[in-house]
Amino acid sequence: MFPEFRDLITELKGRDPHFSRLFHRHNELDQEIKNMEMGIAPAGALAIEQLKKEKLLLKDQLYVILRRASAA
Repeated sequence: MFPEFRDLITELKGRDPHFSRLFHRHNELDQEIKNMEMGIAPAGALAIEQLKKEKLLLKDQLYVILRRASAA
């Protein structure tokens, strides 16, 4: 996710607790969705769709933070 911000992501994860929490939750959701889609964890299509929407919202929030930090 966001390879152009790889170094900045590493920096922000170390110094910005809010960014770190969002990033961690995004990764948790990503793994949870993968497990559901592979049948490892039981879930219906609606549950998967809801998690994907939450993950996308987090990604948007992370992007805003990255853009602000890269402009500073």
